[in-house]
Amino acid sequence: MAPSDFRPPSSSRGFWRILLLTAALALPLHAADRPNILFILADDLGYGDLGCYNPEAKAPTPAIDKLAAQGMRFTDAH
Repeated sequence: MAPSDFRPPSSSRGFWRILLLTAALALPLHAADRPNILFILADDLGYGDLGCYNPEAKAPTPAIDKLAAQGMRFTDAH
């Protein structure tokens, strides 16, 4: 038997066809949206200096407060 004459049994071909079709149908039709991540790093900023963490903060931070209200806030960083 010549190397070019080798063909897998028909049941094996059917298995690979079904596997390929299943994998193609399992792929998402469109890519998922990437998350919007905003990381704010500030020097000498205390926990209570922002209005979103302390309503009695001395300096108003309306833009940061709005971002915090619409997103996620992390209170523990070590």
